[in-house]
Amino acid sequence: MKIKKAFRRVGMFSLFVAAFLVTITSISNVSFADVRDWVDYEPMRITNTVTNTVTESKFRQSSLEKKELNYLEQKKMYISSDEIEGPKTLEEAANINQYPKSQVVATGYTAGVESTGKSPGHPEYGITYSGVQVKRDLYSTIAADLDVYPIGTILFIPDYGYGVVADKGSAITGNKIDLFFNTVEDVYAQWGKKELDVHLIELGDGTLTEKELKQLNETDSLQVFRQQITES
Repeated sequence: MKIKKAFRRVGMFSLFVAAFLVTITSISNVSFADVRDWVDYEPMRITNTVTNTVTESKFRQSSLEKKELNYLEQKKMYISSDEIEGPKTLEEAANINQYPKSQVVATGYTAGVESTGKSPGHPEYGITYSGVQVKRDLYSTIAADLDVYPIGTILFIPDYGYGVVADKGSAITGNKIDLFFNTVEDVYAQWGKKELDVHLIELGDGTLTEKELKQLNETDSLQVFRQQITES
């Protein structure tokens, strides 16, 4: 029994060694014959019968030097044009041509004293007629004639973005709208006064809450454009 166990162990060890050598060979790309040639390598001597000189051949050595390790070629990842191409601006993404349009005169305003008569520290500073805080975002707060565009109405204003009617003003009547900007400098640098076509996305019902405005600004499909708006 002991002899059988010994033979069995020897056989198992031999199989393990053979498997290990096969694995090393497949990875290194060096065969058993290459190893034997390397160990037993003796330069071949070639005699030139004309000059009677002896040179050593490097052929066998160089053949081993050219052996390279096998490696797995990394698969190239290709992205289709459909995956990398798409709307580059918020206006393209909105597909505004499907919505009715009307011509308005659009001006800009801020939360400051120059537009509202209120300074920071005033209890109603930055608070619109609807009760929400003024905001410049994917969906910004704007003022309009509430008889034309009730509170909650969503307009798309080219070069500005989505505007949600949240406020009114004594000078904002008829076809006039007022767009919120964070600073007076932004009003002059980015807008001023423009006559243009706006698109009616949704007519409001007369109400607007902070929760509704937040949900609009968290629309997943529009987040890629958020930086364009907030840093403009």
